[in-house]
Amino acid sequence: MQARSEPLPLAREFVRRGYVVVAPNRRGFAQSGGTYGKHGCDVERNGAAQAEDVAATVAFMSRQPYVDAQHMVVAGVSHGGLATIAYGVEAAPGVRGLINFSGGLRQDACSDWQGNLTRAFGAYGAKTKVPSLWLYGQNDSVFPLGLGVRMYDRYVAGGAAAKMVDLGVYKNDSHRLLGDRDGVFVWWSPVEGFLRQVGMPTRVQYRIAQPDPPKASGYAAVESVDAVPFLDRAGREGYRTFLQQYPDRAFAISTSGAWSWAEGGDDPNALALANCQKQSPDQCRLYAVDQAVVWRE
Repeated sequence: MQARSEPLPLAREFVRRGYVVVAPNRRGFAQSGGTYGKHGCDVERNGAAQAEDVAATVAFMSRQPYVDAQHMVVAGVSHGGLATIAYGVEAAPGVRGLINFSGGLRQDACSDWQGNLTRAFGAYGAKTKVPSLWLYGQNDSVFPLGLGVRMYDRYVAGGAAAKMVDLGVYKNDSHRLLGDRDGVFVWWSPVEGFLRQVGMPTRVQYRIAQPDPPKASGYAAVESVDAVPFLDRAGREGYRTFLQQYPDRAFAISTSGAWSWAEGGDDPNALALANCQKQSPDQCRLYAVDQAVVWRE
């Protein structure tokens, strides 16, 4: 019943450069058909099962007349990163490269889950001929950088061609980097270099229109909690919490006293407005965006 995964920041950068982007979800997720196969603590088998779905997606898209089946890249984040690397074992001939964003499978209930994960990557590396790029951050809450290095070392020890990049510290958790619009400024540079290396296009071909950010109104200083109109005590506490968030961030209010804030993701402005509107009989409007108040009376 979880929401469908929509990696819009990643998709946008690839579409700009002439790519067809397909983002399949796992079987049994987001109200899709089929059943997700967990395979217990057998990480290698789990990744191989996920790779079957990746292979089916690649095969289907390869038959489409608008797809160049000789120039494809597979990328995934977290569990999708594991599936991406597992797919490399039997990748289609037209797949030029694999991109692993903080990939793995965390199974805290399994004995030596980190060892299981590391050994699974080692097994894939012994059978993979497709080059890959590995991107991990220093403050990843799911797969710490040290674990990423151990997985990578085991992978390349089997003979696979790969490069690992330390993305450093990103906000409060580098595991969220791919889902954030402003995370693009961190990961695109190494991805662009890798794409160029494996013979994939990197030149911008299309302009993707984006809405202009709202302009500061001068209504009040963004730090002034008491200046926000219509809020009760709980709303003012919510605004204080908003002020502690990272940019990109947005705070929305309505004249009936409804409020909501959002931070990160692809469009925090829209999310803050949508969540506010769920609580309000009248229209919600943005009060503050990033470091500025945009409210106009």
